[in-house]
Amino acid sequence: MRDQRQQPPTRRARLRAETTREIKAIALDHAAAGGPDAISLRAIARDMGMTAGAIYSYFPTRDDLVTTLINEVYEALTEAVSAALAPVPPEDAARRILVWGEAFRAWALANPAGFKLIYGDAVSGYRAPEGGAAPEPEHRACTIVTGLVAAAWPEAAPTQSGRTYEWSDFGAALVAAVRREYPELPPAGVALALRMWGRTHGLVSLEVYGHLGAMVHDPAPVYRAELLDMIRSIGLTPPE
Repeated sequence: MRDQRQQPPTRRARLRAETTREIKAIALDHAAAGGPDAISLRAIARDMGMTAGAIYSYFPTRDDLVTTLINEVYEALTEAVSAALAPVPPEDAARRILVWGEAFRAWALANPAGFKLIYGDAVSGYRAPEGGAAPEPEHRACTIVTGLVAAAWPEAAPTQSGRTYEWSDFGAALVAAVRREYPELPPAGVALALRMWGRTHGLVSLEVYGHLGAMVHDPAPVYRAELLDMIRSIGLTPPE
């Protein structure tokens, strides 16, 4: 009978995997230091002592490398936030929003290069893979906050200042995902999710890019106060 146990990777496979990890790590370092446009296969090859031809055997184009980085960064963000949310009961909507917001900030501060890659300036000339819809890691990261709103609806249904939202107000891919995963959530819920995302993302971006350093010694209490105020504003009772 043939041995069905998984065979360990060969030395060649291990070396290739290690080189691939190094390429990605250096690419993020370059992006952190010089912005996303600093990602260059030739520059990375030079830092690693490789020839340009050799690095192209790992990533045929810069866009292939950038796509891999974006997907892996979104995957890491989703895993971090999901792990933080896991112990919080689904019915505790207010606490889940608070935990989500704080987990997002903690991840961003621990991974500023990744944050800047996916939420900073676009990479000049970058063309995402064809297909239109967001890749799965990006999709899951972006729908977490929508799921938080869906779990709190209709309690989290504040007055929209007279504005009536329609599905036509949003992108087709977003509408399709929301209506598939959260069929009870109306268009106003999607608008609320986007507003919540904007409030949390704004302060985190200011902190990651160093714009709060001269204004506040510790941004954490300011950010937490914003989260608590946001929870109140959508009709929920903030956790103690």
